[in-house]
Amino acid sequence: MDIPALADAEELSCDVLVIGGGTAGTMAALTAAEHGANVLLLEKAHVRHSGALAMGMDGVNNAVIPGRAEPDDYVAEITRANDGIVDQSTVRQTATRGFAMVQRLESYGVKFEKDEHGEYAVRQVHRSGSYVLPMPEGKDVKKVLYRRLRRREMRERIRIENRVMPVRVLTADGRAVGAAGFNTRTGQFVSVRAGAVILATGAAGRLGLPASGYLYGTYENPTNAGDGYAMAYHAGAELTGIECFQINPLIKDYNGPACAYVANPFGGYQVNRHGERFVDSDYWSGQMMAEFANELASDRGPVFLKLSHLPEESIGALEGILHSTERPTRGTFHANRGHDYRTHDVEMHISEIGLCGGHSASGVRVDDHARTTVPGLYAAGDLACVPHNYMIGAFVFGDLAGADASQYRAYEGELPADQLRAAHELIYRPLRNPDGPPQPQVEYKLRRFVNDYVAPPKSGARLSLAVEHFERMRGEIAEMGAKTPHELMRCAEVDFIRDCAEMAARSSLARTESRWGLYHERTDHPQRDDEDWLHHLDLRKSPAGTMEFTARPVAPYLVPVDEFSPTGGPSRHLGEVALEQVSTAGPREIAPTGSRIAAPVRVDTRVAAHSPRILELLALAEEEPSLTELSPYLADADPAVRAAAVATLTETAPDGTGPALATALVDEDGAVRAAAAASLQELVEVLPPTAELSTPLLAALDNDDPRVRSTALDVLRALRLGDADRFGGALSDPAIEVRIAAVRALVSVDALDAVARATADPAREVRVAVARSLTDPGALAPLLQDPDILVRAAALAALSVAGCPSPYDTTAITALATPSWQVRAGAATALGAAAADLAVPALAKALGDANADVRKAAVLSLLRHSTTPEARAALSTAVQDPDADVRAYAARAATPS
Repeated sequence: MDIPALADAEELSCDVLVIGGGTAGTMAALTAAEHGANVLLLEKAHVRHSGALAMGMDGVNNAVIPGRAEPDDYVAEITRANDGIVDQSTVRQTATRGFAMVQRLESYGVKFEKDEHGEYAVRQVHRSGSYVLPMPEGKDVKKVLYRRLRRREMRERIRIENRVMPVRVLTADGRAVGAAGFNTRTGQFVSVRAGAVILATGAAGRLGLPASGYLYGTYENPTNAGDGYAMAYHAGAELTGIECFQINPLIKDYNGPACAYVANPFGGYQVNRHGERFVDSDYWSGQMMAEFANELASDRGPVFLKLSHLPEESIGALEGILHSTERPTRGTFHANRGHDYRTHDVEMHISEIGLCGGHSASGVRVDDHARTTVPGLYAAGDLACVPHNYMIGAFVFGDLAGADASQYRAYEGELPADQLRAAHELIYRPLRNPDGPPQPQVEYKLRRFVNDYVAPPKSGARLSLAVEHFERMRGEIAEMGAKTPHELMRCAEVDFIRDCAEMAARSSLARTESRWGLYHERTDHPQRDDEDWLHHLDLRKSPAGTMEFTARPVAPYLVPVDEFSPTGGPSRHLGEVALEQVSTAGPREIAPTGSRIAAPVRVDTRVAAHSPRILELLALAEEEPSLTELSPYLADADPAVRAAAVATLTETAPDGTGPALATALVDEDGAVRAAAAASLQELVEVLPPTAELSTPLLAALDNDDPRVRSTALDVLRALRLGDADRFGGALSDPAIEVRIAAVRALVSVDALDAVARATADPAREVRVAVARSLTDPGALAPLLQDPDILVRAAALAALSVAGCPSPYDTTAITALATPSWQVRAGAATALGAAAADLAVPALAKALGDANADVRKAAVLSLLRHSTTPEARAALSTAVQDPDADVRAYAARAATPS
């Protein structure tokens, strides 16, 4: 392609420019538009499927739900997890606004797990605080958000430009006034004038090189190459915590997380090769990763996510989540190795390093309204430094940024010509050298240096060598070649990666202590130093174009935390950080010049054709079609077209969507029925509970397809459209999944007498569901004698809620001697609700059980009796238990409640 003239740039204008169409960016755009601003949303891919949220989400890690958790407890938890280096005012925004955001997302159609009564099913995964809210059907979160963006009232305010990649934020008179970039399909140069700019480009996930060596096989979304980190830096904004890396546990040889947050609520946990839980830390943090790395490297390694002990129904549910929402290729990976969760635990390893505010603390410095240190410039999501902010925090800060930025109107002055020229040069430089070194080779070399010299454990010597390499590679990057707009995009990303790598190395060199466990482990400064380093480390681009640093004391906390006592005070300016001299023949002031790299190898790619009717549907979806316009496709003779029409109906959700989907639920084709069932479950939170919807759903209860019947029951239950008589009739259904749905539906209308009649159901899964639903010890009695061990275990555990009076306390004590560990764990759980004089001696004896889960259940029950000296004495013996969970819970008894 030819280099476009700078004067031929396409100029766009808006009040609020949002860069990045992922989690935070879509929310920022929606909120800014709702506040009356004209919004331009730029996305280098396509907003429909961009960002880390593109494949959905399996759960929320930080949901502070009233009645289940307190904001101040969450703020304290994050402060501890981040070793005291936090601005609590930002963390508190997530803590106090997160519940409203959950409800807002739910009003859009995002689904969170609820119990039969419609209450949020928050789980306790960490040992303190219940913050994890599963999303077993969360694969369509991005589609729901895109549907919201495309509503008519939003389209009047929000202009979406897909395939446009900004490379620089433009500034004038010290404030952000727009951006410069290019179209990744046509190559056209694009300039934008704006009143405010919101950066929401995600983490710097493509920084370290995965163990596989694949450039795009990263833990984080590989399209997130640090674009926003580099743009914020060059715009003059301060970044902070860049030395605090993101490192995660993942599946060995597979670029996906092991998903403990998903597996733990089902009963999974992390063990060493001896089957022992070993993690003492109480939050997924750098300290936890240090414990993980140490165990992995010791003779107790390898490390596994233990799932093989779980019952079939739990494993089936996990497969449904992990092999779809989390990673569609995950099931294939395990199958090709001959592994199955029923027979093999999942071997775990450690990811490459990255920068991420949402999962560690590396990002652009923001205040509690998402404002950066450059007026008119905002940052939200994984790009912003709000430690452990996760998905809900990204939405919250996107909302805050959109609301605050909406006060500005489009910049009317001249855009800075020098900055436009520099951006133009950055973008199109590779076209001047089309046969230069190809981007994949240069990027591989750059990221290999990151692994060799920047990844922990860190040292001043290795970090200094890293900076030398990154400085030298400026020249090699400048010589990269490209021939297409797509290659120009990849070359620009390498520039961003280099900037982030240098920031990571220089920041790590500047903080002369170890902190955050594995995230910043300095072998030459192995101790934490709160006296000198209870400080944020801020970096910025100096007027001379170099990186300079400031140590900013942590401000006094809003929520006291015993371990740390920040006092605030003046910052100390560190300036540039001097490199160490490392094995050179004298001082080296100029980095050596690198050599050229071989010419690129070109690969031809072809695009497959699509059905014309389906292509018509895709085009129609962009126009927000009415149900009348979609009806011909829903009635098409081709089932593939009907299935695509169901998908389009779900994406656009016009009036009448619910009844139309309920009609499609009984389609003659199985694929169409499956699509309609999935769509009804996705949209159930936003469908109006009308007679027009209930009539076809009730009729669907007589369909031959069990998935149709179970879906109809679930939707009727969720929308409160059914009654005990119709639900009770489904208890005799031949399909197990339908009978389980019937149990849940009956619980939702408090028809527990009908539920109790199902205690004789022939299926174990149904009887387990019944046991977990009953609240009367008498009704549980038949299940306490059930021949199936999992049913007995569930019934015993249910006594901890229903109550464990005589004679059920004796039944529980007797069950502590059964061969099945599941029954013994259930019995220990039940005794938490029994009288202390009978329960405590039995539980004390259970602390010697060979199974760690039984001992954990015993400790948790003893904590319920910890007002008695006998229980505290028993707990004091468990603080040296080999299992980390048992030790941690036992230690809580040191101070009586």
